[in-house]
This record gives sequence, C-alpha cells and structure tokens, in this order.
Amino acid sequence: MAGKRTGQVIRRGDNRWMVRVYLGRDPITGKRSYHNKTIHGTKKDADKYLNKSLREIDTGTYHETVKISLSAYLDQWLANAAKPRLRERTYTDYANLMTRYVRQPLGAKRLDTVTPLDLQELYTEMQNRGLSARVVRYVHAVLNSAFQQAIKWGMLSRNICQMVELPKSQRGEMKSFTPRQAQDFLKVCGTTKDGMVFAFALATGMRPEEYLALKWSDVDFVSGRIVVQRALVRIGRNWSFEEPKTAQSRRTIVLPPTTLKDLRAHRQEQLKHKLKMGSIWEDHNLVFPSMTGTPFHHSNLTKSYKRILQTAELSGFRMYDLRHSCATLLLSSGENAKIIQERLGHASVVLTLDTYSHVLPEMQKQASEKLEKMLFENVGTL
Repeated sequence: MAGKRTGQVIRRGDNRWMVRVYLGRDPITGKRSYHNKTIHGTKKDADKYLNKSLREIDTGTYHETVKISLSAYLDQWLANAAKPRLRERTYTDYANLMTRYVRQPLGAKRLDTVTPLDLQELYTEMQNRGLSARVVRYVHAVLNSAFQQAIKWGMLSRNICQMVELPKSQRGEMKSFTPRQAQDFLKVCGTTKDGMVFAFALATGMRPEEYLALKWSDVDFVSGRIVVQRALVRIGRNWSFEEPKTAQSRRTIVLPPTTLKDLRAHRQEQLKHKLKMGSIWEDHNLVFPSMTGTPFHHSNLTKSYKRILQTAELSGFRMYDLRHSCATLLLSSGENAKIIQERLGHASVVLTLDTYSHVLPEMQKQASEKLEKMLFENVGTL
C-alpha cells in the first residue's frame, strides 16, 4: 500500500545483518528515503531492531541517527535556535557556560550517545569542585533547552535532561540595612563624590543596571517621578542599552522629596563638570555617568561603594543589598506589598513576599499589635 512503512533484514556475513527501513519519499526531491543500520548479532537481534524502528515510525517517536558530536550540535543550537531569540548578554552567558563546564568533559561524545549518567556525573563533579547549586542548575537549564530543540529537529527521541537529579536550590544570604545603618550610610554618601548614586539606589530600590542606564530625559522634576525603561548591558569592554527584561521592570517610581532635591543639585554639578571636560566629555545624557560621560563600569563603582561602607563602619553589604534594604525597610514599616512589588519591578507580589519572607514574622507581630489596639484598647476588663 502506498506510503506504508516497510523494512527488510539482509545478511551481510557471519553474525552481521543490515536492517533497511523505508522512510517514505523526500518531500523536496521526491526520492525514496531509507534508514540503514548494521546489526552485529543474531537475526533475532536484527528483527528486533527492525520491529522497534517500524513501531517508532508508527507512533511518531522515530528519529534517524545523526552522527554529530555534542559540541558540534551545541554550535548549531546556539547559532540557529538560541541566538535569534535571546538577548545578547543571555546568549553570551549560555555560550560561556557550555564552554566552561560542558564541552571539555562531554563535547567529543556523539549527541545521541550522551546518557543521563553522563550528565549526573558532570553535575556531581561540578559540585565537588565547589560550584554552587545555582550554577549547576543554570547549566542544566541551558542543556535542557538544547536537548529539547534536538527533539524538535528530529535528532533525538528523548530528553535525557529530564532523567537526572538536581541539587537543591540554596538561597544566598540576603543582608539589609537597619534604619540606623541606612541613616549612617546616607550621611557618608552626602560627603563623597559618587555618593549620590548609592543614595539614589537605596531610595528607589532599582537594580544597578537600571540606575546606571537612567537618563535625564527619564526624570520629571515637576512630578517627582522617574521612568525605568532601559538597562545597561556590558559584554567584555563593550556596552549597550537594552529593553528591561520584563513588562513589570518598565515602571514609574516616585522619589522621596529629599532624593529629588539632591538630584537637582547633582544635575547642576554635572553640568559644571561637563563644561570643564569640554571635548573629552562623551554625552549620553546619563544621570550617573563616569567622569567622561560614558556609563559607569560596575567594578569602578564597587570601589567607591566599599570606601563609603568603610567610612560608615559597615561591612558585608553588597551593592545589590541597597535594593534589598529598600524593600526590607518598606516592608518593615508596614507598606503594602503590592506597592513594593511595583517599585522593585518584580513579576508578581508573590515573588516579592517570597524573596523577603524574613520580614514577615515582624509584620505579623505589628499586625497583631494593631489588632490589639483596635479591638481591645477601650474594652476594659470583663
């Protein structure tokens, strides 16, 4: 019958058989297409392989063996599937992860021969080297995407990434200023050259890549609001502005009056510096640029931040902890979690509460005290 999948077993010598499976006609050339496989063993072994292949064709799970190494496949996947849909920074991260952790131990293996045990051993070895669960899970996520695409391309019939055990996620230590520490920090910021950027970060809860990409055109001094609508991305020595990662990241933030006043003063000082620099100044209209007008490099900013911490007699706080401090201080003061979610640009209020769950016990205590006051303050003793 036309279109029926058939096959045959042909003897090629002692304990050697060729299994030939008819795959149909090529949709482009119209030529007959066959899959040939040499089986070493008995005829029963060859018949078993033939029946398995025909069954997979009937159920739509058949894939023709592709003789390509894992490393060569990753090159194809990165170029043809990953790069067109990913941001440049994310694409670079994917490529670097594969080079750093996967290509050397597994890259030479043929794609269809990589086993779940190979991946399990890779992940175990990474942990034995002291790499965090987060890194292992990130590598796994990239490989999972790559193997899933191989199935879509007909190069694999199963995704072995779904057959391994992953290390449990470990939430990193999160530190935040107390109100007193925040005040001490801000006092020192007011006396240093780069202090305004850190005071601004604490007051807004913005991500570093967001406030370093902020332009004066995003600031409305009349309404006291700023608009977050881009992020600074650095790859090596190159930099660019990109759209925020999510729709929630594009947001409007109302500034505290003191921050707005300080920002006005910062603007005037920047204009004076710009005139002084003359042709050396490279104008990108940034609110927090380097001395020459270009975007600040994170490593240079970190040095200034550490000096401020030292002067304020604070230690152990990362620059990103300014964002955590903003959220924690607001939650501790009883601010609505939905308002804080919008300020931070989180995808959902659930993410905000989950991230700052350490604040919830104190919030419950405050809620109980408020109820005590509302319900029983004037009731008297029964």
